[in-house]
Amino acid sequence: MAQQGNKLDRETFSCPICLDLLKDPVTTSCGHSYCMNCIKSHWDGEDEKRIHSCPQCRQTFTPRPVLKKNTMLAALVEELKKTGLQAAPADHCYAGPEDVACDVCTGRKLKALKSCLVCLASYCEKHLQPHHDVAPLKKHKLVEPSKKLQENICSRHDEVMKIFCRTDQQCICYLCSMDEHKGHDTVSAAAERTERQRELEVSRLNIQQRIQDREKDVKELQQEVEAINGSADKAVEDSEKIFTELIRLMEKRRSDVKQQVRSQQETEVSRVKDLQEKLEQEITELKRKDADLKKLSHTEDHNQFLHNYPSLSRLSQSTDSSSINIRPLRDFEDVTAAVSELRDKLQDVLRVGVYLDHSAGILSFYSVSETMTLLHRVQTTFTQPLYAGLFVYPGSSAELCEVK
Repeated sequence: MAQQGNKLDRETFSCPICLDLLKDPVTTSCGHSYCMNCIKSHWDGEDEKRIHSCPQCRQTFTPRPVLKKNTMLAALVEELKKTGLQAAPADHCYAGPEDVACDVCTGRKLKALKSCLVCLASYCEKHLQPHHDVAPLKKHKLVEPSKKLQENICSRHDEVMKIFCRTDQQCICYLCSMDEHKGHDTVSAAAERTERQRELEVSRLNIQQRIQDREKDVKELQQEVEAINGSADKAVEDSEKIFTELIRLMEKRRSDVKQQVRSQQETEVSRVKDLQEKLEQEITELKRKDADLKKLSHTEDHNQFLHNYPSLSRLSQSTDSSSINIRPLRDFEDVTAAVSELRDKLQDVLRVGVYLDHSAGILSFYSVSETMTLLHRVQTTFTQPLYAGLFVYPGSSAELCEVK
């Protein structure tokens, strides 16, 4: 019953907000008491809403109440402090399933603040105090709370394992060193830890150095990627300019050839038509002359025949057949041949060879004709298999060659 009375007292004189004994207690109009600073901080958070409430019963106050210290309650708290009464620990101070509990606490255990590797026990703040006050206990090794303290106990002899057997590479107790580990290379666990700690630091230094080296390599590779991308972008830009100019020149040349062919076509057609017209006139005249002669040949009057014959028998000068020059179409065929030859030469110039050295990370592009001219080269690192991809224009060809 006394324990229940103490618990009731602690709850009665504890602040519902901070769960500690009341400090500068104040009481609201609804009858609930708080620390002056606790209720002020709570109401400061409600200032924007302009409505203030009691954290326990939720009764609202408008305007914000002006609080004064409850002197009677403050005197009671001070008297209780003199009797050794303390506020009950908050719920978050007790050990949960995942926490390390104090080995000394009875009933509901508090969270352990430290574990002692000598005592092989864990202590809350209250029960840890002797390790700070008592001289022999001050020498004990305190560590963060651990649930694995029993792993430091020899399962065979139920003794603390403070010795390390280098022969069998395991921790043992002093009884093990005189029994199955007798004659083995043994040192104290602390000494082995010190040596392994030095090795660990060396390993960390090596790892950190490797990290720096790899980061440097990554940075260099990134710079190489940027250089490759920059070089490739410039090559593409320059190529685009060159091909644009080449296309412009080809278009101009195409237009010139077309104009030249059409001009020659017009000249030749005009010459032929003039000659054709002249011949057609001569044919018409000859047909008329032939009709007159035919008519004269049927005249029965000899005198009339002889009189008209001299004038009808005279023929106009005939067109010289040598002027009728039926030229072959070689002129135009020559143009076609010249353009075809130009196409073939361009294909030779534009024929590109690709050379790959996968292991060396070299990709080269050559102009292939009678000789090979290096166009561009890329130095990189291939991390995956490469496969050839080709796009062949109509009338073009491609060939994959294996370099022996």
